[in-house]
Amino acid sequence: MTVSQTPSIPFSSVEALATLLETCEAAGLAGQDARLLRLGENALFVLPAEQVVVRIARSVEVLDDVRKEVAVSAWLNESGIPAARTTAHEQPLIVRGHPVTLWHLIPGSGSPATLDDLAGVLRELHGLAVPADLGLPAMNILSRVSERINAAAVLTEEDRDFLLTRRRELQTAYDALAFPLTPCAVHGDAHNENLIKTADGSVLLIDFERFAFGPPETDLAVTAIEHSVGWGTRAEYDRFAERYGFDVLAWEGYPVLRDINELKMTTWLMQNVSENEAIAQEFRNRMHSLRNPDMPRRWRAF
Repeated sequence: MTVSQTPSIPFSSVEALATLLETCEAAGLAGQDARLLRLGENALFVLPAEQVVVRIARSVEVLDDVRKEVAVSAWLNESGIPAARTTAHEQPLIVRGHPVTLWHLIPGSGSPATLDDLAGVLRELHGLAVPADLGLPAMNILSRVSERINAAAVLTEEDRDFLLTRRRELQTAYDALAFPLTPCAVHGDAHNENLIKTADGSVLLIDFERFAFGPPETDLAVTAIEHSVGWGTRAEYDRFAERYGFDVLAWEGYPVLRDINELKMTTWLMQNVSENEAIAQEFRNRMHSLRNPDMPRRWRAF
């Protein structure tokens, strides 16, 4: 359903808010108390009065992924995996050139989901039979990275060449990997912040944009890389690996997945360096790490 379109302009918190307000008007939602939850690959707003979350993608270039999110949500809920659900509105909408989806707000318990929770959800997800009509794309682990690099005004030409060369090298290394686990449906951004624990103890899976069919090792590597940059303890990671039943850190192909995730995490953050100095400083820190692969990682989460 096309609502309105405008020429492409930089995706910032200001543009996201303008899109949110037009979305609310078009969908008949009260947006006066909207609150920005997150600005990353997408902008997420909560509408407390409506108990709705509005998810705004950067451009129509990712429209297929947004349509996939809607389909995956329905499939997961039908398969018995508690997951975020879209509202009854016709979706996705296109507002100011951005694909937009509307989701029922999940009231959290106030306690974050744990890595144990994540391991259990991933075991269940990776064991699901994938219906042919779901149309999951094959895993493209480095998708959007080149586009981010080419579009980034913050980069010097030397930085841009460095990142593009690194991306090509990592794609070659990834293509040469022999994965030990059976391919399946993978989340694509499988960290515990993409789970919500409710007051009754249920754990719901969210954020289906990167869903694909591919190696489950790619999901497991997300937790492993977060441990390696200082966002958790080794004991927490070990419990995660034991609960899932596979230790990706012990697999000889893990360093390739680690390096890919570091590149993705850096170029993801790069998109928001104009938002504030803290993000800009962390981006410089991550770039320094990529240029010095043997140095310890001390990365700040955003």
